[in-house]
Amino acid sequence: MSSFVLAIDQGTTSTRAIVFDHDGAIVSVGQLEHKQYFPKAGWVEHDPAEIWNNTREVIGSALSKASITRHDIAAVGITNQRETAVVWDRHTGEPVYNAIVWQDTRTQDIVDRIADGDPHRLADRVGLPLATYFSASKVTWILENVAGARERAEAGDLLFGTTDTWVLWNLTGGARGGEHATDVTNASRTMLMDLRMCEWDESIAAEFGIPISMLPRIRSSSDAFGVASDDSLLREVPITGILGDQQAATFGQAAFEIGEAKNTYGTGNFLIVNSGEEIVRSSNGLLSTVAYRLEGEPTKYALEGSIAVTGSLIQWLRDNLGIIERSSDVEELAASVDDNGGVYFVPAFSGLFAPHWRPDARGAILGLTRFATKAHIARAALEATAFQTRDVLDAAAADLGTTLAELKVDGGMVGNEQLMQFQADILGIPVVRPVVAETTALGAAYAAGLSVGYWADLDELRANWSEGSRWTPTMSDSERERRRGEWSKAIARSLDWVD
Repeated sequence: MSSFVLAIDQGTTSTRAIVFDHDGAIVSVGQLEHKQYFPKAGWVEHDPAEIWNNTREVIGSALSKASITRHDIAAVGITNQRETAVVWDRHTGEPVYNAIVWQDTRTQDIVDRIADGDPHRLADRVGLPLATYFSASKVTWILENVAGARERAEAGDLLFGTTDTWVLWNLTGGARGGEHATDVTNASRTMLMDLRMCEWDESIAAEFGIPISMLPRIRSSSDAFGVASDDSLLREVPITGILGDQQAATFGQAAFEIGEAKNTYGTGNFLIVNSGEEIVRSSNGLLSTVAYRLEGEPTKYALEGSIAVTGSLIQWLRDNLGIIERSSDVEELAASVDDNGGVYFVPAFSGLFAPHWRPDARGAILGLTRFATKAHIARAALEATAFQTRDVLDAAAADLGTTLAELKVDGGMVGNEQLMQFQADILGIPVVRPVVAETTALGAAYAAGLSVGYWADLDELRANWSEGSRWTPTMSDSERERRRGEWSKAIARSLDWVD
């Protein structure tokens, strides 16, 4: 048997290739950031060609750093930023427009048109409220605004995919016969998949004006998607796992049972709670979504709390305000003051996602006095991540009728000790980080490895999980609720900014 599994993690800010061994330990990493385009207020785009070029380069880097070749790789898994939409020509492989990113809000008019006064009217079928967050309206915008796109799509010349599909199609040959497929987790984020059947809903696609011929085949998360093409460094290696990034992190955390959960701290924050084979309908602003599906087994579902802006707020402090040079500097700056100085930061740059779903909200910094400094703003930015997480955990508790005993965490921000301690304080429960915090890529590797027998079963994956760090609450109940009350007031003042 080959010695390793390789995961491609195509994220919002960068693309990585990570080599894992049988213990789930990282052997090597290749990583490249890609450019973020902001053509207008509320618009966020990526260059699909840059993403694919970076993917090829990081694969080579990861193999080189590990001193291995394709012969040492048993399988490849892919994980990705989920709702970001790419539309390209099936004959040439050329994108017809930049990828429209999940954070983009330009499609609100399309969403309002489809909603017809009821943003929840499709939720019974797709598990999602009508919102700019999801892929369908982005595809509609491209077909309605790019010259000739509608005609080419109706002629069968254009393909759509989230970035997993874009990477898979190119990795397996592109215009020379690349595989046009996705998995159930990514399909569940488009607003076009029937959640019960895990098949495209043709009537909903018609409402969005999207030809069915554009849509990829829907497969299980652990499945035979194809093999790498002859011109790839991974030539003939099977691609056998695909999971959207948040579901991949859940899989990497070995949260396979009902009630098990994780919270990922990345560009945004995403809580997923496994609900087993039952689709749980939220009454408190969460999403019903697919957790994963193994080949030949029933679909597993989840409740999700999606928060748009957390890690990207720290990038905003760096790039837009210039109050830190590196994202990692925020911890030291925030720690230079004893508390937030009464400052609260609601980062509603793309409106508010779960549990509020208010596209009219906009970012607000409140409680400013002459006493406030950039250190207080930095601390308030970190604390905003923890407060938003408390909001979605409270919603999950209300939906499920039970509270979590502890919260498993992962993602880029969990190395911030101050944030993790404040998170435990504001939740009132322990926060636990695993030894391998790169659970998103690990989950994709697990799905791929299961399909080819590299790992035998879920029990073997559970055995790989081990606790790395734990933070326990130190804040009093009264102080916790005082802070939460002030946060709620800040949220209320961020609303109704967009008419």
